[in-house]
Amino acid sequence: MHVVLVEPEIPQNTGNIARTCALTGSILHLVKPLGFSVEDRYLKRAGLDYWDKVEVRIWENFQDLAQHYKGKQFYLATTHAAHGYYEHEYKPDDLFVFGRETKGLPAQILDANPNDQIRIPMVNLGRSLNLANSVAIILFEALRQNNYPGLT
Repeated sequence: MHVVLVEPEIPQNTGNIARTCALTGSILHLVKPLGFSVEDRYLKRAGLDYWDKVEVRIWENFQDLAQHYKGKQFYLATTHAAHGYYEHEYKPDDLFVFGRETKGLPAQILDANPNDQIRIPMVNLGRSLNLANSVAIILFEALRQNNYPGLT
């Protein structure tokens, strides 16, 4: 599976997501601009012993990533989606795309992919779940549907 973070801002979140990716065998994609350096000591602290155990691919922009994975299924996580993440059948090579902690995914990405949007149900308090928690919820549902490939 693939986890895509578009313009992530908080190194601790990215480190936690890297740990989740390492422990699930998922590939982590980071789309620039990043709000931190991948050499950042907080990023490494959050990922601790896992940073070197995860496959990380860094992209200059979302268009480059989308072109590289043309023909693959992208799911865009957004609070504005009409459908829940649990309403889809996922395949092992799907890509799950998450936006910045403060603003979510850019409008041009969402507008170009209206049928590929998913959401996590939550009470509307004007806030969303933490990014690392959101990644874990959606990723583990996709892994569950595929019988946790490669996991024990």
